[in-house]
Amino acid sequence: MQRRLVIPEFTAHRIQALRPRIQQIVDERIDALLADDGTADLVKELAAPVPSLLFCEMLGADPADIDYFRRYSEVTMNRESTQEDVATLYAEMDGFLGRLITEKEKDPGDDLLSRLAAKNREEGAGLDLADLVSIARLLVVAGFDTTANMIGLGTLVLLQNPEAAGELRADPSLTRKAVDELLRFLSIADSATVRVATADIEVGDITIRAGEGVIASNGAANWDSTVFENPHVFDIHRDARNHLAFSYGAHQCLGANLARVQLEIVFETLLARIPTLRLAVPVEELSFMHGGHIYGLHELPVAW
Repeated sequence: MQRRLVIPEFTAHRIQALRPRIQQIVDERIDALLADDGTADLVKELAAPVPSLLFCEMLGADPADIDYFRRYSEVTMNRESTQEDVATLYAEMDGFLGRLITEKEKDPGDDLLSRLAAKNREEGAGLDLADLVSIARLLVVAGFDTTANMIGLGTLVLLQNPEAAGELRADPSLTRKAVDELLRFLSIADSATVRVATADIEVGDITIRAGEGVIASNGAANWDSTVFENPHVFDIHRDARNHLAFSYGAHQCLGANLARVQLEIVFETLLARIPTLRLAVPVEELSFMHGGHIYGLHELPVAW
């Protein structure tokens, strides 16, 4: 029921309508980046702000709360966070979102939370405030860190593969395939999916019986050499549409369309507007996120 209420917000048609606004945000962030002295932290100036600003607007939240949302996402998705820290932030975020949703119920706007509250009331879905808060909390986590980390790591991969970057710059029509390949190649979600087989099934030379439990790694599937030839090679000409970066089927990520469009616009615009973009430090000096459920970069120093 909860998923059904939110699905219309992330259809391909609705997300395509956001393209002009996403392009505007990306251009504004690149303008700010170029105003620096020829060097910048791409994570701070572009990768983090783009999805954060967009998602705040979609939720109907104040952009001034972006840092709060980011901190919540970073702490709750970090395996090294203490239970006390996570519990405290959960309580704070639930209170914050509860107040925001209550405001939307009284004075609705043209935003996701207002429409969610209205649909719950009009369709008699029977969700209480705690249920709506739970939906919003999941959206916050999904909307902030994952796309930001893909922008940072994706840019790094392109800078490490200048020939591919040059091809994309010369032929932007390749961007969609390149984004799929980046999603497959990076597989930034470091988690395993727990499922139960509903029927007997053969996987390779193994028979999984109905009722048996399975722990599956989508990242490992994205590097399956029986599906993707030379999976360790980054190839923007590969047909990587069958990757599992967004999972699959009933559990597929609701925000897949939104993430794809943001990534396409960011990479196409970045390569076109800053053709001389390069790493400002050796790769060995970069600081990677290792403690979270989502891989990423703390910083990405670049120059042009």
